[in-house]
Amino acid sequence: MDDIDRMLIDLLQEDATQSYAVLGRAVGLSSGAAHERVRKLRERGVIRRTTIEVDQAALGRAVTAYVLVEGSTWMGDSAGRLSAIPEIEEAHVIAGPASVLLKVRTAGTRELQDVLRRVFEVDGVTGTQAVVVLETFFERTLK
Repeated sequence: MDDIDRMLIDLLQEDATQSYAVLGRAVGLSSGAAHERVRKLRERGVIRRTTIEVDQAALGRAVTAYVLVEGSTWMGDSAGRLSAIPEIEEAHVIAGPASVLLKVRTAGTRELQDVLRRVFEVDGVTGTQAVVVLETFFERTLK
């Protein structure tokens, strides 16, 4: 991966709808060469998907919480059950005071309580600790 690839990634993270002609001009390539670079980045798995950023509060999911999940067994096998809970945005196996860290978005605290109840139904879960976000300064993808 070289500087041009990194510049293309930066540009796509700012606006993934840019045409290959615009991308190419920005990095000093033809549109065809920019397209080929992006294709290779996708092929190598550097660019995994193209998506949009959504204002979660505008969609009725104003509460963000991080949930530490404690387990009595190896929780790495619980990904399927956790991914079936649509309010869970991210799930990570972690080292530290718990086994799994979840990022959850809900409409309110009652809905968060319901998510916690469903998490408790996952085999091996013995406890949770939820931290509710009061304000988000920023969220970003590192470049």
